[in-house]
Amino acid sequence: MKKIKVVAIVGPTASGKTSYAIEFAGQNNGEIISADSRLVYKGFDIGTAKPTKAEQQAIKHYLIDIIEPVYDYSVAQFVKDAENAIQEITSKGKLPVITGGTGLYLKALLEGYDFPDMKTDYRLREELKKIDADKLYNELKLLDPVSAETIERNDKKKIIRSLEIIKSLGKPLSEVRGVKEHPYEVEWIGLNFPRNELYERINKRVDIMLEHGLVAETQKLLNKYGRIQNLVHTIGYQEIIAYLDGIMTLEEAADKLKQNTRNYAKRQLTWFRKNENIKWNCYPEKLKK
Repeated sequence: MKKIKVVAIVGPTASGKTSYAIEFAGQNNGEIISADSRLVYKGFDIGTAKPTKAEQQAIKHYLIDIIEPVYDYSVAQFVKDAENAIQEITSKGKLPVITGGTGLYLKALLEGYDFPDMKTDYRLREELKKIDADKLYNELKLLDPVSAETIERNDKKKIIRSLEIIKSLGKPLSEVRGVKEHPYEVEWIGLNFPRNELYERINKRVDIMLEHGLVAETQKLLNKYGRIQNLVHTIGYQEIIAYLDGIMTLEEAADKLKQNTRNYAKRQLTWFRKNENIKWNCYPEKLKK
């Protein structure tokens, strides 16, 4: 059976994936599927640099604003939803363009990375939630150092889910994950800038977020949802929450947000550079301006 052609546009945060994907999709009769673990959540707009309504109207986007942040959205659910979106796009004779910075989503969907299908152990989750994130991360690092490298140290939700699978199956995730055949022919395009330039773009993006109302958005989300895990452990909101709590000044929170985002970009690049099929430096000169 002939494989379905898809294009994956990847890279670190602030590398211009949104602008590039919109232009690419417009030139190639495509529609865009977001592969970002935070863009799925309603209300997470400024803090996630979500494509604007105008950008989403210019080219149809999928998997943005599909779930309330009080709910967890798993890798397995992303794969299922993305596969449905690919089928819908191709049924219209269009090209699926998948873009985002969540490496695990992309790997699961496009590289056939298979995950164990198991029921949620709510009792274990509740027990783990009572433990400090740093202690949980150290436990994960001890039980499965390979998986620990792919998770942020303060991402308590993902750490708990990983420990849940490990404890339930009695094996590291790196041993129970498999590779399955997938029906896609993937063209990988990687966007990046020299490190100093990328960091300048990140710093500027944070300044723009603050100008556009990141503090007000964070307060609005807190008022609506409370201190839910998906909010307090998301870069962009966790730093502003520290400011609202009086732990940091706004300037300190902004600096911390810039630092955390730069560190996240490093982790993204480490992940993507393992994929030898990505063609890097495919960035149009006019979009650098």
